[in-house]
Amino acid sequence: MTDKHVDRETLSVLREVMEEGYPELLDTFLADSESRLVELRKTADAKVLSEVAHSFKGSASNMGALRLAELCQELESDAKDKSPAQIAKLVAEISSEFAQVRPDYEHERQHALTQ
Repeated sequence: MTDKHVDRETLSVLREVMEEGYPELLDTFLADSESRLVELRKTADAKVLSEVAHSFKGSASNMGALRLAELCQELESDAKDKSPAQIAKLVAEISSEFAQVRPDYEHERQHALTQ
């Protein structure tokens, strides 16, 4: 099942491939996402924004966080062309999207640990 936020098929494949390493993968994704969000919020440098967004996009995409990956792609592509207000709005959208999908990944982790 795919919704516009989390691709369940991607998570299912990761669960099979990673086996007992799956909960750790989820932990790493959650922790890395938090630190990337902090970095996005504190920098105004377009190059840094673009680099952090690129790396965040990659991990979000690999983890099936579809909308999060799209928003990061937008920031990566357009950071140098956006005003500080537009960047702040996009970073807020990225933050909001992560807040929305985070419980899905936390639930997935709990489920994987009890299997």
